[in-house]
Amino acid sequence: MPEITRSAAAITLLGVLSMTAMAQSPNPDATFEQDREAILAMAGDYKVTFDFRETVPLTEGYTLKDPKLSGGYEIVRVIEDLGDFISLQHILVVGEEGEEFPIKHWRQDWTYEPAEVLSFVGGNAWEMRPVSEADADGAWAQEVYQVDDSPRYGAVGDWTHDNHVSQWTPPAEWRPLPRRDMTTRDDYDAVLAVNRHTITPDGWVHEQTNSKLVLDEDPNVLVREIGVNTYIKDNAFPVEVGDAYWAATQDYWAGVREDWEALEAAGAPFGLTMQGEPEALYQPLLALAGEVEDGAKTVEDAIAEAGNVIAEYTTTDIGTLEERVDRTSEKQDRAY
Repeated sequence: MPEITRSAAAITLLGVLSMTAMAQSPNPDATFEQDREAILAMAGDYKVTFDFRETVPLTEGYTLKDPKLSGGYEIVRVIEDLGDFISLQHILVVGEEGEEFPIKHWRQDWTYEPAEVLSFVGGNAWEMRPVSEADADGAWAQEVYQVDDSPRYGAVGDWTHDNHVSQWTPPAEWRPLPRRDMTTRDDYDAVLAVNRHTITPDGWVHEQTNSKLVLDEDPNVLVREIGVNTYIKDNAFPVEVGDAYWAATQDYWAGVREDWEALEAAGAPFGLTMQGEPEALYQPLLALAGEVEDGAKTVEDAIAEAGNVIAEYTTTDIGTLEERVDRTSEKQDRAY
């Protein structure tokens, strides 16, 4: 009889443990919705601060550069939401009071359980990298695009919601030089970056841990940098300036995105025919948006002209990394 009692007790205990485990197991649908809520929470009106500080010199003789701090006002809008795909467009609102004007800023695209992800491969070139089923399971890809909708970088990671904090942290991935350095220095070639997005009670924060890479015959890290981009909810600025710009130009930019997406979909690595962040590419595309906004050019004509500009400054003949990387400023705009 005691043996039967012990067996019955064991079975009962196993049942309780099983029910507890089931209760504690995450609900995939609920987690997916939590992820979506976190991504969509980044849309809004914000006062923004961009704070970058070099912290650890890792090459002999290197001297840390001065911190770079800037900020302003920015709107972030959901421009597409397909459930498992969300696109957020950033638009800065700058200028003196009463004379504010919009500047199209970066874009972030989020894809649930992606089959591939945009990857920077150095020297203004990118490829679509396959994502394994294991890495894609429950994960989101974030792909980031520049002011002209040209590619910048991508990564795959999980959103977590532990301790009432929603955050997304991917593994380190290569990124092109940021504009704050690309226009002022030529001593490194790429950034190995971890980008963490965290939702806060007042908005959200984009934290970065960056290693600045020199890509020569013996690649090395020049220096480590910490970046904190803070988005605080604030509508005490003319939000309508940014919204009016997007209302007038969104169809044009949708056409521009299609041209860049065609390069990604083709499957081959592709790049820009100039090093750096060439004004010859982004200035005409932004100018065409201005003509559409002013009514000086139709959306259809502007998209056609933009396609010609993109075709002129892109290539699938990217060569080797050594051929692509050119850190000297006098050769920054040299074609491959």
